[in-house]
Amino acid sequence: MQLEVWSDIVCPWCYLGKRRLEEALGQFAHADEVKVVWRSFQLDPSYPKGQPRPVPEALAEKLGASPARVAAMQGHVTALAAEVGLDYHLDKSIMANTFDAHRLTHLAREYGRGAELHERLMLANLVEAENVDDADTLVRLAAEVGVPAEAARRVLAGDEYAADVEADIRQARAFGANGVPFFVLDRRYGISGAQPTEAFLAALKQAHQDSATGAGTAAAR
Repeated sequence: MQLEVWSDIVCPWCYLGKRRLEEALGQFAHADEVKVVWRSFQLDPSYPKGQPRPVPEALAEKLGASPARVAAMQGHVTALAAEVGLDYHLDKSIMANTFDAHRLTHLAREYGRGAELHERLMLANLVEAENVDDADTLVRLAAEVGVPAEAARRVLAGDEYAADVEADIRQARAFGANGVPFFVLDRRYGISGAQPTEAFLAALKQAHQDSATGAGTAAAR
């Protein structure tokens, strides 16, 4: 079974969804048959590169919300994340363009470290309040998971893997995804949002059963 996951590195719901999915896989009898593939997505592709801002400030402006309202929103997802062991510090997190970070995840895949870099980048932004639009930071984080620093710098200096990121985003749109996290099992079943662990487990069981019997529908829409 192939499980594709579209997410953005700066998306707190995506990291929460990742942990819930991992919990489900831990309870799934056929987890060793599931290949998880991480796909790129940008929640806000228009956000300018090289202009990091505190997330609370940027959200208040974008949503026209008061600081108290933003704090409440962030507090809600922070509490949910804590239930799966994530220690968010969203009040200190940095809004950043994630296109280059996503390009690096495609480079990391070449070294068999794509999932590891995706995890490290989420941790860096949502827990450690690092700027994932800073080249030196990205190179350091990539090196931490086994991606050669020189290769990371080369990619960041050019446009390698840009087409791969764009292709991932187009595919998500073709499946009808307007936001993330978005999960697709065997290109037949789509799951939107950071669903409860039980929902992921049920979907995994159904997809496995249908795969074994040849049942199921065509690609997710």
